[in-house]
Amino acid sequence: MFDKYGFKKIDFRVGEPQTVVVGMSGGVDSSVAAAILKWQGYNVIGLFMKNWEETGADGMCTTESDYSDVKRVSEVLNIPYYTVNFSRQYMDNVFKIFLDGLGRGYTPNPDILCNREIKFGPFLDFAKKLGADYIATGHYVRVVRDGSNACLLKGIDDNKDQSYFLCGLSQEQISKALFPVGDLDKTQVREIAERLNLITAKKKDSTGICFIGERKFRDFMKNYLGNKNGEIRTLSECIVGSHEGLMYYTLGQRKGLKIGGVKGEDEARWFVVKKDLEKNVLYVNNGECDEMFTKELIAIDFNWIGGVPLELKEKNIDKAKFECMAKTRYRQPDQRCWVEILDNKDSKKDFSKIKVVFDKKQRAVTPGQWVVLYNGDVCLGGGVISV
Repeated sequence: MFDKYGFKKIDFRVGEPQTVVVGMSGGVDSSVAAAILKWQGYNVIGLFMKNWEETGADGMCTTESDYSDVKRVSEVLNIPYYTVNFSRQYMDNVFKIFLDGLGRGYTPNPDILCNREIKFGPFLDFAKKLGADYIATGHYVRVVRDGSNACLLKGIDDNKDQSYFLCGLSQEQISKALFPVGDLDKTQVREIAERLNLITAKKKDSTGICFIGERKFRDFMKNYLGNKNGEIRTLSECIVGSHEGLMYYTLGQRKGLKIGGVKGEDEARWFVVKKDLEKNVLYVNNGECDEMFTKELIAIDFNWIGGVPLELKEKNIDKAKFECMAKTRYRQPDQRCWVEILDNKDSKKDFSKIKVVFDKKQRAVTPGQWVVLYNGDVCLGGGVISV
């Protein structure tokens, strides 16, 4: 059945089949990733990562049902499976950084951090201890290897492509990873799962904060950040409401502002325009306005997946500039832009601070989020938007 999708059996030629440890979440994508690798001839081991210590409203561990699905899929595929707890690493290297960013008025992206610091960090180290040659996940991306260099490419399914979330990975992390479902679309993945009678075949895709799951965000975060009430004002300084803390709002946000009863204004058309951390004021506008759009941004801590492009290395750093495409949020259509390397005195010109100038103004470019650069299908890397 896999031949129809273009997958081929692997001829390992010398020695035993290579071992792959698959990060299995209890979802359909990682289940099918394990199935494809098993069919291709790899020695497949399933690994379920527990990264959040908390029970649900019913008193049950929120990961129990997912782990049960991993066990049932592994039994159908006849592969060994393990569970490992990375809760401490997740708290220290992802969640605390996420909280810190929110507290400073940013809108951080925990999924990118989670991939870099957990799924391709401690997970990769643990897999090596199990004797793995590679790790694998159910991400919709592809990897092309050219000798010792590995390039990260978008997944075939434009609607599911997840290269945006893997932009923070290093060359070593990508070179050790396999992404079997990156050559498929979601419909094909579910079709494979159904033909194999996997319990995850019709399981709903997970959403919400990475590893924490679906929650009412503001109510959940109040347990860690509390409230810091303040005024909601228009750009003309008219007070139109109150907020519960700037960390709970993001630029361009429309829902959940609870603004109403303003004479002459459309109650359904309020948007977050900016935040004033010093005054603890949230600024909004009735309808979209110029203040919501920008043509350029600065990004820091930029991660070049395959190394800095030669056209930048070979030029004077003060004049280094090249054209490519970019996204400032997941599923945004690629936007044409020009990238300039900035002289970062603190990092000794390590090419980690860049300026991105867009061909067209972009809506709600948000500090704390990531800008990700592309050359066609190749993901060049990403960095944190600072301004």
